[in-house]
Amino acid sequence: MRSGSTALVMERVERRLAAILAADVAGYSRIMGADEEGTHERVTAHFRELVNPKIAEHHGRIVKNTGDGCLAEFQSVVDPVRCAVEMQRGMAENNATIPPEKRIEFRIGVNLGDVIAEAEDIFGDGVNITARLEALAEPGGVFVSNTVHDHVRDRLPFAFEDLGEQQVKNIARPVRVYRVRDAGVAAKNPSARGQSALPLPDKPSIVVLPFVNMSNDPEQEFFADGIAEDVITALSRYPSLFVIARNSSFTYKDRAVDVKQIGRELGVRYGLEGGLRKAGNRIRVTVQLVETETGKHVWAERYDRDLADIFALQDEITEAVTIAIAPAIDDAERPCCTDRSFGGEGWRV
Repeated sequence: MRSGSTALVMERVERRLAAILAADVAGYSRIMGADEEGTHERVTAHFRELVNPKIAEHHGRIVKNTGDGCLAEFQSVVDPVRCAVEMQRGMAENNATIPPEKRIEFRIGVNLGDVIAEAEDIFGDGVNITARLEALAEPGGVFVSNTVHDHVRDRLPFAFEDLGEQQVKNIARPVRVYRVRDAGVAAKNPSARGQSALPLPDKPSIVVLPFVNMSNDPEQEFFADGIAEDVITALSRYPSLFVIARNSSFTYKDRAVDVKQIGRELGVRYGLEGGLRKAGNRIRVTVQLVETETGKHVWAERYDRDLADIFALQDEITEAVTIAIAPAIDDAERPCCTDRSFGGEGWRV
């Protein structure tokens, strides 16, 4: 539209579907604080000798570097997942002879989503979700979105562990997250998962184990499962808690496994155990929050209720347990992390 010599020019925004990889160095500030120049030199060398060549090898384009991380774009969703796993393999080899406190380890997230493209950068929810996946990943880990998993699960020789829906910052809907595992390594050593501990996420992590039905009434089984499932759902709404999905936690149902072993296998700091007994029209639910590394009880409670409206009872106990757990974890974390608080908008870091 023109008016005299004035022209109104509407610039067209370029959008496209992209496979996105985000990577950064876990604990970068801590490592830099210990050895600033040495860390900078080693991180730069890792990017120059491993990260950048791997991205180029798998047909990716580095959108930007952030000092301790990078954002890359790929046309095929298979390429960034394969690239991420090979990057982590290379880093594991590089770190093999380095003391744990001096290791440089990457966290990587991969997503497939719509982006707004500019000459030197990309923006949008597709990028934001990738960054959140990377932040959730443990050091040395690769986390992918459900969209990526659906596209690559039958095309790559890796196992994918369903971690369930995670509520992430500034994203309206929960994101279903998968941890990528190298199936080739697992095939050579099937018991490796049970022998070595997974690294803990940067945020407090918890697994809600199936509640045990200790009554003689088999009909209470669904009630026990329902409480555990509802607690998982409720805790997943706290963005600063890393909550293991039901698919993973319920693999321990009817198995006598020590909570320390579960913590190692799932890479979690806390385990929530529970059980219920029924006598007449009364029901008793006991719950314990345990530190998986030490087996120490952080919090425990008992709930005695009349068995009237079972769904109302289930909701009541779920709410009571959920409200109690966040402050209990907050208290347990305070000795090493004093800047965490529980407020009106939820448990925050």
